[in-house]
Amino acid sequence: MDVTRHRYAVEGWGVGEITVHDDVLVAHALPTRQRRLSPRPAGPPGGASTPEVTLAADPSRRGDGFVPELCRRIAAHLGGMPVRYDDVAVDDHELSPFQRELLAAVRSVGWGEVVTYGGLAALAGRPRAARAAGSFCARNRLSLVVPCHRVVAAGRDEPFVLGGYGASGQPLKRRLLALEGTLL
Repeated sequence: MDVTRHRYAVEGWGVGEITVHDDVLVAHALPTRQRRLSPRPAGPPGGASTPEVTLAADPSRRGDGFVPELCRRIAAHLGGMPVRYDDVAVDDHELSPFQRELLAAVRSVGWGEVVTYGGLAALAGRPRAARAAGSFCARNRLSLVVPCHRVVAAGRDEPFVLGGYGASGQPLKRRLLALEGTLL
């Protein structure tokens, strides 16, 4: 599959990347100050951490007319403004039928709302599949557009516990939820 990569910058966050194919969002890397244009040899100077994604030196920008608007929405979202992405087509060709149900369910969780992994599984029609819902969220490559940061763990003494957020970790999940007025 030929994909087109688009960089975007968000003040206070850094540089991110959107990957598209035929007007369908394939991947979205949230902005970070650690992204760079080309790979650097191992062991960056000054003890800086290595980014999780590197960008092509000359990404293509042909077609994909929805990208500028999507980048504006992402910037608004990261600025704390309520944003919806339900009109953005996302790549689901490798998903099972149940994963497609999870995709639809998580996309229905609105700004400032949270749902537990078990609740997400129930929304997708399989209330006993909380672990599968967690695995789905952990592999999410479409941050914000597929808002897995809104999926939290059920607590014993509290109604909700933050839960994981894949390789990005809890600090980013907490920051994204705080933008939406949800503090865990």
